[in-house]
Amino acid sequence: MGGFKDKMARFMYGRYGMDQLSRLLSYVCLALLVITIFVHNNVLYLLALAGLIYTYFRAFSRNISKRHAENDAYLKIHYKVVGKFNQFKYRCKDSKTHRIFKCPSCGQKIRVPKGKGKISIKCPKCRIEFIKKT
Repeated sequence: MGGFKDKMARFMYGRYGMDQLSRLLSYVCLALLVITIFVHNNVLYLLALAGLIYTYFRAFSRNISKRHAENDAYLKIHYKVVGKFNQFKYRCKDSKTHRIFKCPSCGQKIRVPKGKGKISIKCPKCRIEFIKKT
């Protein structure tokens, strides 16, 4: 069994391998293949096969810089989406104890505790004070 592992390691030497984008593509292709079991749609089946072929093409590619650039572009989009989701989740969780106001002058967002009545809020950016009810 160790001989196969060594042969595979030698074969993959100098090749790109699997990364986050390849992993996502393989999961999407697997999901499409499972869907085609129930739906029997040839277009989905061909799309899944094309995705698998592209995934293996990426894994066996020797053009490491291009595959790395593709993965970086994917990760940039991925982290934007995950960041927005986490920000939304944090804001929903935080909305029970705090309120967020925008400064009327500069538009800076200011987080203040809820339930304090009318308070004077001083903008940390432009130093303008305004009164709001929490």
